[in-house]
Amino acid sequence: MSTDADRKIEELIDRLRTRSGELTDAMTARIQTEIEFYRTGGLVPREALRASCGANVEFMLESLVGDGSDPVSARETGRLRAEQGAPLADVMAAYRVGTRYLWDAVLEEAASAGITDQVLVILSSRLWQMQSSYTDAMTGAYRDVQSRRLLDQDQQRSALVEALLEGRMPGGGTVWEAAELLRLPYKGPFVVVAAAVPEVGRQALPGAEERLRSVGLPSAWRLLPELQIGVVAVAAGRLSVLVDLLSRSATGCVGVSPPYDDLDGTGQAVRFARVALAGSTKDSAVTLFEESPLTMAAVAAPDVMQYFVRKVLGGLDELAPDDREVLLDTLAAWSTHNGSATETGEYLYCHPNTVRHRLHRIEERTGRSLNDPRSVAELLLALEAARTVGA
Repeated sequence: MSTDADRKIEELIDRLRTRSGELTDAMTARIQTEIEFYRTGGLVPREALRASCGANVEFMLESLVGDGSDPVSARETGRLRAEQGAPLADVMAAYRVGTRYLWDAVLEEAASAGITDQVLVILSSRLWQMQSSYTDAMTGAYRDVQSRRLLDQDQQRSALVEALLEGRMPGGGTVWEAAELLRLPYKGPFVVVAAAVPEVGRQALPGAEERLRSVGLPSAWRLLPELQIGVVAVAAGRLSVLVDLLSRSATGCVGVSPPYDDLDGTGQAVRFARVALAGSTKDSAVTLFEESPLTMAAVAAPDVMQYFVRKVLGGLDELAPDDREVLLDTLAAWSTHNGSATETGEYLYCHPNTVRHRLHRIEERTGRSLNDPRSVAELLLALEAARTVGA
């Protein structure tokens, strides 16, 4: 560039610098007029916008002189807008409006100063270089802040989910704040879902939160070494939607707690979900805690059930394994066929008297009569425990 052109650009920029306050006010007004986000002045008050415009006018003018200024103001704008929650698209739009306004001011001043087209070409080139530098600096700072905020939110969400699942969440406002951060309603009904993971670190329900939210079921999840556990908000009549989605997406067995109304009851619901999971009897099954109270009782305390089964069914242990299994199968079929020897015989393809003989052998071996309701309850609970938890 010739010395003469260099001198004319400096003179032009000096004249614009004397108008920096005027340019800043006009740029602020232009941005508020053209961009609704800034017009409302909610997240970014007018004074904050004007301060950014002033710093950016100074940077832009220095860049047009060609001194290669560091875009400090751009990074500061990006950082502030990210912290204020301004959408990046609106921040970028504001910069485009501000740059266009400043270029119009340059053209107006150049016309009155008799600046040649050759000099304007040089200024235009510098403007585009400045725009690229400014945009990169601003968006980089904005995304850095966003990344840190997302990481902080993820860590906070993870800690809150863990506190909920372990029943350590205090009541009152803290629960409301937790619901807000986890994007869950404050009041239920909720259920807890416990799914067995295929291996450590691998999700049993991949993308569960996104899948459920897409069908109107907000949720929050925690991945443990052996389980993936989630709290799901299920509005009235929506439990079947949850079960259907879990059935189609789970890689293994899933247990679902009974519905509950308050988030501070999540700790107990986790125990119910674990019990329901333990009661699953086939791969990829979704088991609701309330589907079979007998099964839930059998798996609720495995160590107690071991003793209970030995006490109730121990008299059958002296039989050959196949003979013992036939008797237990007959008892199970009898319990699901109205206690009728005839219906049980039809189901097992044997004579009703054969059914009665097998049941009589069970009575003799266990010392419990099938005519006594208490004895029947003990036999069926022991049978369920033996079949469910391997007691």
